[in-house]
Amino acid sequence: MGRKVSYDEKIKIVQWALDHGSNYKATAKEFGVSYNRVYDWVRKYQATGDWEILKDHRGKKPRPKGDNLTREEQLEEENRQLKAKIRRLEVEQVFAKKLREIRNRGVDDSQNTKRFRR
Repeated sequence: MGRKVSYDEKIKIVQWALDHGSNYKATAKEFGVSYNRVYDWVRKYQATGDWEILKDHRGKKPRPKGDNLTREEQLEEENRQLKAKIRRLEVEQVFAKKLREIRNRGVDDSQNTKRFRR
C-alpha cells in the first residue's frame, strides 16, 4: 500500500506527468507513488477535465451536531442510537447464553476430547 497523498499533491503529480509527456514511470519515481496511481489520476483528469475528480470522497459523512438539528432529526438520531443499543444488548445476551452453555458441557479434563471426535 502506498503512502497517503493529499488532493493538492495529486494535482501537482498530474500536472508534472502531463508536462513531461505523460511519462508515468518517471512521475511515479519523482513523487514516490506507484505507476498505477499516477496513471489512474491522469486518466481521470483527462476524461473529465475537472480537478475535483481527484478528491477522495470515501468514508462516512459527518453528522450535524446538536443545535443544527431539527426536532425530527433529533428524534431520528435518538432512535438510531436506541436501536444500536438494543442490538448491542441482544448480542451480549446471546453471547452470555452461549458462554454458559459451553461452561456447562461437563468436560472436567482438558485432555478429554473423545467426546468431540466424529
